[in-house]
Amino acid sequence: MQGPLTAPAGPPAIVVENDDFLVVDKPAHLLSHPTRLDGQPSLITWLRAERPGAYLTLLHRLDRETSGLVIVTKHAAATNMLSRLMEGRLIEKEYQAVCWGEMRDGYAEIEARLGFVGITEANPVKIKQGVTADGAEAQTKVWRIAAGNGFTHLRAQPRTGRLHQIRVHLALVGLPVVGDKIYGPDAAHFLRFIETGWTPEMERELLLPRHALHASRLNFWWRGANFEAHAPLPPDLRGFLGRTVGGG
Repeated sequence: MQGPLTAPAGPPAIVVENDDFLVVDKPAHLLSHPTRLDGQPSLITWLRAERPGAYLTLLHRLDRETSGLVIVTKHAAATNMLSRLMEGRLIEKEYQAVCWGEMRDGYAEIEARLGFVGITEANPVKIKQGVTADGAEAQTKVWRIAAGNGFTHLRAQPRTGRLHQIRVHLALVGLPVVGDKIYGPDAAHFLRFIETGWTPEMERELLLPRHALHASRLNFWWRGANFEAHAPLPPDLRGFLGRTVGGG
């Protein structure tokens, strides 16, 4: 269920474009791809409506609530070349997050094998990830930008690309992402949100109607030159930071 607080704040924005690909800033609350045939808007359907008949392929995806940069290829050769860079971990992705808890050190490396934890009495969410014995290798680098008033604004670079990796790793070290319905205070919020939409109870506990994670930078070598793209924090996260970490 989607209301005014859980609808995209605006359309995606093309940040940069060349002959091979474009980089799009996806707003929060917008799917990357349709998940079912129910007419929900998505980044790829928006792009195809903007450019009918064009070759457009998302090289990677962001969760519905995560905002920020997505690479969209414009021809098959670019898809193949960039996919090889992605598989070789040669595309550096950087995120910004606002978390509960104050990060004491300026830098940390988090390494924990991740996989599906399964439905249990403590976990009602099928897709929830956690540390498992047979999980996949996962590594995340984290830098503190600012901390105060019980919150931290940080940068995160995932060295691997596991499902929900940054959110899981930050929760593991006591810095869960603000607004996270799965890895925040109660995973049952995720199921309640699907059933009822955003509620006053969720607002009291989660503080934001989406998790405070934004894909802010991409960097890689392309056709003999360094390529870099940036997306500033969107207004909802800037405003929240001003009321918390920056509030004195």
